Amino acid sequence: MQIVDARPEDAGALAQILGDWLRELAWMPILHSRDEDLAFVSRMIASHRVRVARDDRGRALGFIAVRQCVIGGFYVAAGARGQGIGKALLEDAKAVEPRLTLLTFQDNLGAIAFYTREGFVETERSNGACNEEGLPDLRMIWRRAE
Repeated sequence: MQIVDARPEDAGALAQILGDWLRELAWMPILHSRDEDLAFVSRMIASHRVRVARDDRGRALGFIAVRQCVIGGFYVAAGARGQGIGKALLEDAKAVEPRLTLLTFQDNLGAIAFYTREGFVETERSNGACNEEGLPDLRMIWRRAE
């Protein structure tokens, strides 16, 4: 596996990973079409530092998008989860940023457990009034040890 900068032509594969994740969760409302997922990821590639984990054949296994120390997107393909890819992507981001913050849904228990194992701490909870999905979320932060 290698981790490289995303290119505009990666948008389709990354949008597929994002869209598949959204659609596999019973609790997640689907608010956007696959075309809208693609437009969102294309904008993210243009506006964030997006890093892609690729297998030895060049296929995207997952990605992380960071801008100004905020993780704006972090997804691993279903068939690639549990293999250290998310940890590797997060370590790649931690090597560059002095701190990282993110929002995750309170129902996303697997993600919360992962982030906690990786040194993130919860700083705030909300009732979902400020996110598009209307789902309760929480903010977490990681800081590099000094």
